[in-house]
Amino acid sequence: MSELLGTLRNRFRHESFRDGQERLVGAVLGGDDVLAVMPTGSGKSLGYQLPAVVLEGTMLVVSPLISLMKDQVDQLARRGIPAAALHSMLAGDRRRDTIARARAGALQLLYVAPERFANDEFVRLLHELRVSRFVIDEAHCVSEWGHDFRPDYRRLKSAAAACRRSDGRPGRPPVAAFTATATLEVRQDIVDLLGLATPHVLVAGFDRPNIHLDVEAVEDDWDKHRRLPALVSGHRALVYAATRRTAEAGTATLQAAGIAAATYHAGLDDGERTRVQDGFADGHISVVSATNAFGMGIDRPDVEVVVHLAIPGSLEAYYQEIGRAGRDGRQARATLLWDPGDVQVREFLIDSPRQGHPGRRQGAVDPQAVIRRREVEHRKLQRMVAYAETDGCLRAAILRYFGDPAAREPCGACGNCGAPGVLGPRERDIVGTILSGIAHAGERYGRRRITAMLRGQTVDLPPGLARLSTAGALRHESDEAIADWIDATVAVGLVAVTADQYRTLSLTALGRDVLAGRVTDVRLPATATRGSRARRAREDDARLRRWRRRRSWRATDLVGDLSLGDRWLVQSMRRRD
Repeated sequence: MSELLGTLRNRFRHESFRDGQERLVGAVLGGDDVLAVMPTGSGKSLGYQLPAVVLEGTMLVVSPLISLMKDQVDQLARRGIPAAALHSMLAGDRRRDTIARARAGALQLLYVAPERFANDEFVRLLHELRVSRFVIDEAHCVSEWGHDFRPDYRRLKSAAAACRRSDGRPGRPPVAAFTATATLEVRQDIVDLLGLATPHVLVAGFDRPNIHLDVEAVEDDWDKHRRLPALVSGHRALVYAATRRTAEAGTATLQAAGIAAATYHAGLDDGERTRVQDGFADGHISVVSATNAFGMGIDRPDVEVVVHLAIPGSLEAYYQEIGRAGRDGRQARATLLWDPGDVQVREFLIDSPRQGHPGRRQGAVDPQAVIRRREVEHRKLQRMVAYAETDGCLRAAILRYFGDPAAREPCGACGNCGAPGVLGPRERDIVGTILSGIAHAGERYGRRRITAMLRGQTVDLPPGLARLSTAGALRHESDEAIADWIDATVAVGLVAVTADQYRTLSLTALGRDVLAGRVTDVRLPATATRGSRARRAREDDARLRRWRRRRSWRATDLVGDLSLGDRWLVQSMRRRD
């Protein structure tokens, strides 16, 4: 134990293990097969990196994302731990140098992309290496029931069997499989399909209590992009989009707002992807708008905000992506911008033929397997929609899905439960808009006319009121919702109402301080946000049910390729609504 702590402090610069890490390291060093299910941000990678320093031979680590490999290899190099990676972005001379170092036993960790195991030359190399442990990261990728099935993972059982143990004992090296998000069904698949022999199974709690969960209902793309800058401004943040085009649109919105943002997706050239990844890692880029190709290997502990511009395909994908936030233990926020129109885009992506990787030979496609996979993905999407639409505890919904017995509600730290009085960026924006509207109107009008002005219903308003900059600023909120917000501002002393028959609204001294930014700790009754959310959820649910009744319509009636953009697709659906 003292030797492990010494290695932890001297090589990894950590004073102590996090919860669950010591048990994980001990299991990997113990020599049995291991299945570790631990949430993103819990420090799973230490579970194989520290043993790699202690054990003789090379730790072979299968990893599906180049960004993950690059980030971890760079960190290990800074700690003086010899490590390298083999993947498609590696230049020929560097690939040859990495293979030579591996053959010479000069690497303590060798990261390998799963598709390398389809290469006969690489499989022959496995016989020459002295492998201490065969590590499989993102092990859920082996299961068709998982959220990111990758057929190349099906080769890993035989690949591990082809490896030579570094301790000279007969048989394959011990296998350690790691994942952050796996239901009971997926865990059993991992054990069976990777050939784990009576594995030591470690399942940590899935809860990340320092991440505040929120779902904000939005009307359309314009509404999303209106809210986005306020959600990430002043924070180190990740913004996830469903497609490359919407990732680029997110970046454009943020840059127009003066925020240092960049785009990352698989369609960029290698140099640009490296620039963005390095810029985010060293702090020159504060926000990255990306597809899910980015973030899984980023080990920045200080990501404060994760925003999803569109609904992800599954709860597993969502929880893994928001897990990039708050890894330093400080408070963080994860916000899903929920538009039911995005469900149609996700369904289109599920039903579209999968694109192969350029330059990679494609195997025969089993039509029945494709059908089964699509059915699984549609079911997972339905569970994700249920999460977005629930008016119950968001945290409990996720924990119940993963079978975590710690699920309880209310949690007090999600948008539906509401830590009473705490406002998120959207709520602050609404309150500020109401205060600004009252002030710009000269504090001469009552609730009805202020509400009509904010909603953009200006036909019957005095010209001076109709021309205000705040006219239409809350057009996506209902009359009832704005009334609730005004009541809340009155209740906490931001707005005063005259006692005469006109019931004129005016700002109090505190309201003026809040509007001017002199007071930022604004607290309203939690019922204000919950009531607004519940009404929006009911409206969204009705719209979604109407679209589902017309399932005979298909996205391909409108466009055969998403290259025309999600915005056009969704707007076309709304024109039919």
